[in-house]
Amino acid sequence: MEGTTVRPGLGRVVVGVDGSPPACTALMWAAAEAALRGSTLCLVHATGTDTPAPFLAQVEIARNRQAGRELLDRTAEAITARHPELTVVTELTDGGAPAGLRRAAALTGTIVVGHRGLGGFSSLLLGSVGLEVAAAATTPVVVVRGTAEPVEAGVVLAAVRDEADVGCARAAAREALLRKVPLRLLHIWSAGLSARSRAVLHNGDDEIAGDHVRVMASVSDRVREEFPGLTVHADGQEGRSVPGALVDASHQADLLVVGGRRSPGYLGPTIGQTTLSLLQHAHCPVEIIPRQGPGHGSTS
Repeated sequence: MEGTTVRPGLGRVVVGVDGSPPACTALMWAAAEAALRGSTLCLVHATGTDTPAPFLAQVEIARNRQAGRELLDRTAEAITARHPELTVVTELTDGGAPAGLRRAAALTGTIVVGHRGLGGFSSLLLGSVGLEVAAAATTPVVVVRGTAEPVEAGVVLAAVRDEADVGCARAAAREALLRKVPLRLLHIWSAGLSARSRAVLHNGDDEIAGDHVRVMASVSDRVREEFPGLTVHADGQEGRSVPGALVDASHQADLLVVGGRRSPGYLGPTIGQTTLSLLQHAHCPVEIIPRQGPGHGSTS
């Protein structure tokens, strides 16, 4: 790895550790991400022993804390052996996992969680910790889907809904630069476009373009201006299902970056129906960039 300076706009990587297979997969992804960034990797384990429980003896609380500390120490040792250049720190919290992860991430960190955890109902495709963390995200959150050793597709994919997603595209561009791969901006619409508008979208001439074309032109132009050394592909597709098209596209991506919504009344302020579908069904890790908050990185 070249250098140890954290790239602009990227902070420490925070990952939950609970010993479950999905958490281990997330851990491996988080360690590789921190190594790419040249940033600190923070391992967090929550014992949940701060909740009043008269039936839980002090000796049992102490045992849980000791087990958590040993898990963190073993995990840190294993990660350091695999990534000797990494600075690895650990945090043991008596509270719940979501609060502990958010506290460790502070204002600039990226939280990484597995798509399932310990003790979840088999019918839930996204574990409760991942769902709670993602739903109230104020900094970037990555839900790691796929296998521990994924096949590298060589592209970072960013979902663009409208011009407010320039912050999401910017975050995806940083991730693409880290991996030295192209960035693909993908805009999906469900309403029909004329053949002329589709041609304009692909030819890059937006002189008489419609709304969908202007969205892509606006976002892609800003990304190309801010990241002149990055290869950027801007694509538009018409489809019956926006989530379905993005899930299909995730087959050919190393990372799918989406902008978190601010839609009251649906699983918290960040997750809308499309985002939830991606967290449940995408074929690669999904990174949520909140539209509002310090993790977004947008001035709009």
